[in-house]
Amino acid sequence: MGKRVVLGVGNILLKDEGVGVHVVKMMESMELPEGVELVDGGTLGFDLLGIFEESEKIVIVDALKGGYEPGTIYRVTPEELKGDLNRALSLHQVGLLEVMEMGKLLGFQPQVVIIGIEPKEIDWGMELSEEVRAKLPKVISLVLEEIKSA
Repeated sequence: MGKRVVLGVGNILLKDEGVGVHVVKMMESMELPEGVELVDGGTLGFDLLGIFEESEKIVIVDALKGGYEPGTIYRVTPEELKGDLNRALSLHQVGLLEVMEMGKLLGFQPQVVIIGIEPKEIDWGMELSEEVRAKLPKVISLVLEEIKSA
């Protein structure tokens, strides 16, 4: 089995926008299956290309605006995001989709799943809203299910 990555993206200085990074930080204290790597992708763009080159499966965790209640959890693929931009919009979608497309051009095609969380607040501050924070255990559980199904 190839390398599996949990990639948390977002800006931790903008409250719920940094939820992906918060999830990765929480998972650092957990015992993970062999071959699983946790990556704090922050707000990196093309610097993440190497991860797509080296991985068999990537689970991206990010804030995702889908128009539902704060804390709503989504599971989408890059193809679904590209196919229906009105349905859901990851706050880092454009950059990540460009990185994935560049990776495909270079022959890197890991399986990618995005676990998104509907943000409540995107404003200055490092704390998550109560609605988003309450969903972190469920998000981590879903991430672990995804990473184990590689």
